[in-house]
Amino acid sequence: QVQFVESGGGLVQPGGSLRLSCAASGFTFSSNAMSWYRQAPGQERELVAAVTSVGGTTNYADSVKGRFTISRANAKNTVYLQMNSLKPEDTAVYFCNGGYFRPAFRSWGQGTQVTVSS
Repeated sequence: QVQFVESGGGLVQPGGSLRLSCAASGFTFSSNAMSWYRQAPGQERELVAAVTSVGGTTNYADSVKGRFTISRANAKNTVYLQMNSLKPEDTAVYFCNGGYFRPAFRSWGQGTQVTVSS
């Protein structure tokens, strides 16, 4: 079955950086676009970043452009999200899934909590 295991979150001060990882299994990773989503308390899950299957094209939410970078390692079935210049409004639980504009799978992982606070 499709599974996602996110990691790398934590507590960081404004302006700091974190690198999230997501290990995927249960589908042909190298054939699928991959994406990162986030959900803040009381808000809907939103698309943060996406990358095509071979990593040649990326897409970012306006709120994270220039600060976040999505990448992937197909040999490791892993997608990453490098987050720089973090802001308090980036605080959320971060999830990964397949797909580019919308989730490709119904399954979601447990997510990883990112808290940006001084």
